[in-house]
Amino acid sequence: MTEDRSGDVSSDVSSDVSSDTSDGMTRDVTTSFARTLVDEWVRAGVRHAALAPGSRSTPLALALAADDRVELAVFLDERSAAFFALGCSRGGDAPAVVLSTSGTAAVNFHPAVVEAHHSRVPMIVCTADRPPELRDVGAGQTIDQIHLYGRSVRWFSDPGPPADTQGAGEQWRSFAARAFVEATGVVPGPVHLNLPLREPLVPTGAPLIGAPGRPDGRPWTTADTGIGHGAAAVDALRDTLGATTRGVVVAGWGSGVDPATLEAFAGVVGWPVLADPISGLRSGPHAVSTYDTLLRSDVLATTLAPDVVLQLGSVPTSKVVGPWMDRAPMRVLLGAAGSWPDPGHAAHAAHLGDADGLLARLTTSLAGAVAPDPRWLGQWLDVERDAREALDAALDGQPAGADGLLDGAIFEGRIARDVVAAPPDRSTLVVASSMPVRDVEAFAVPRHGLRVIANRGANGIDGFVSTALGVAAATEAPTVALLGDLCLLHDSNGLLRAATRDVDLALVVVDNDGGGIFSFLPQADLPQAVEARHFENLFGTPHGIDLAGLAELHGIPAERVQSADALAPALIEAIESGGVRMIIVPSDRSTNVAMHEYVRDVVLEAVFRER
Repeated sequence: MTEDRSGDVSSDVSSDVSSDTSDGMTRDVTTSFARTLVDEWVRAGVRHAALAPGSRSTPLALALAADDRVELAVFLDERSAAFFALGCSRGGDAPAVVLSTSGTAAVNFHPAVVEAHHSRVPMIVCTADRPPELRDVGAGQTIDQIHLYGRSVRWFSDPGPPADTQGAGEQWRSFAARAFVEATGVVPGPVHLNLPLREPLVPTGAPLIGAPGRPDGRPWTTADTGIGHGAAAVDALRDTLGATTRGVVVAGWGSGVDPATLEAFAGVVGWPVLADPISGLRSGPHAVSTYDTLLRSDVLATTLAPDVVLQLGSVPTSKVVGPWMDRAPMRVLLGAAGSWPDPGHAAHAAHLGDADGLLARLTTSLAGAVAPDPRWLGQWLDVERDAREALDAALDGQPAGADGLLDGAIFEGRIARDVVAAPPDRSTLVVASSMPVRDVEAFAVPRHGLRVIANRGANGIDGFVSTALGVAAATEAPTVALLGDLCLLHDSNGLLRAATRDVDLALVVVDNDGGGIFSFLPQADLPQAVEARHFENLFGTPHGIDLAGLAELHGIPAERVQSADALAPALIEAIESGGVRMIIVPSDRSTNVAMHEYVRDVVLEAVFRER
């Protein structure tokens, strides 16, 4: 029996769907089921899969491995496998499949499933399970996997063990097609398929059950999941946004708006754009990049207060932007269907679904009907120019008054700015939560040509290394990851076999020997409630681990840069060399806090000096 890689498993299986073959041999139902699912997912667009080894998942593992249209990555740790699949889904254009065996293995998928749910990333999560007769009777490696991930999935199905019944092939294809459609629907996200499988779990050599697919390699079922907005929505927005010249656009992740669409809108209305880099919209002539510093001044926050805020996607990471725009007399949301990005409960109107199309039609409707006030945009851009010049000067050297602050450490704001600026066009930057994503927002210069990705659905640091590897696997462009040392250690299992995965990923690790973000939080200033001697143990959590040695253990080249000026050249060299490489940048937590405060003061002083 030969295998056909043309995209149709029907050529190597029988089309007869009776219970037995003509010679009375029982057909291999489990292998047929697994191969049919994989073929149908590939027809729909799946190209990547990840799994951790296990026995009960053998049929689907073998089916994935046997299909050379699927790039399969194997991990020893289920959590790493799940976050790798999440990264593949983020970096590619179709959901990835992730597979585990039964028991606690399936539980380890949960953090990645939660992140995929909140960040609306499609995934097909497959957990093998014992058949019904082995559940709740003390069988080994058996837990209750029904609705294991609760409300964090778009669809759950436990179809029961596959059986050799009339029409089984069509049912399996429909099942697989629906999983893809549910994952990629109006509100994308993970689906959970709990697959109870009976032994034998390996191919028996018996004939297979026919499951021919649609002609020409088409999916079994397709669906139109787009949502459009009619003329009434455009008219309502035109009346609201066209009534003022003092408006701002605030952009966070997940809006679905193309940068060209936003630039056209901003050009028509003459508004500044305050965009978190992870929105993909911090570019163009209207971009303001220093808002995190500017809006910390009560005077500037009042002077620059808008009449209308148009919010695209989620609220930016900066803790000062949300409260500031909540105070606007009018705030309008444009975002993805199924989202509700209004943690301040202050939005006046929401238009969710096809935000890019709606903004494009709104721009056409407003063109020629509004007269922008150049003084409003000019005021914002003048402040941005002065702040940007002062900020870059402070990052590029030690200005007067900074002597003694750095003392050999590298300022983390400089690291973030330079990591955003250095990669070539068409690159992807994956940014970790905690301090890296905040520093990228506060210090990155606007630029085109860089896609910025972050796990901001649930804002966790877990699984980050595996996520970045998955992003790199799903894209041919250079991929860079910016993360902290604790984030690296939290997913150090993601480094297992990373050097053999045939991906290009440059990991830039900020090493401040602990959790830097806690030095910015009230815990650092409450010695009465939390004795000072306990801060390091409970929050700072120094680890004392040689990160270069950790990389070497996994066969990953590592370089520890000794100066801020050396970072960008080292990163370019790592990108050009290819493979998985690590750049370790030393920092100091207490120094970092002082430098953040110092740079902020320098910038605001420069802005007010020019006013």
